[in-house]
Amino acid sequence: MKDLLDYLVRQLVDHPDSVAVEQFDEEDGTVVLELSVGDDDYGRVIGKGGRTANALRTVVKAAAVKEQCRVLVDIVD
Repeated sequence: MKDLLDYLVRQLVDHPDSVAVEQFDEEDGTVVLELSVGDDDYGRVIGKGGRTANALRTVVKAAAVKEQCRVLVDIVD
């Protein structure tokens, strides 16, 4: 799921080298993916009204269902 999110975001942004995804495992089995991008690319990742961010979360959650786990995607500054 981390690789999927990384791939999708790198296709969206102008500076793919500045994309970083960190994975943390919670005690309850939830996987937290923290996404950070370059300062100029936050608008592209979030999208108008948060539509792009919601679409990214939906795709990653669909992949998580296939692996039978719960995932949260956080976009951090």
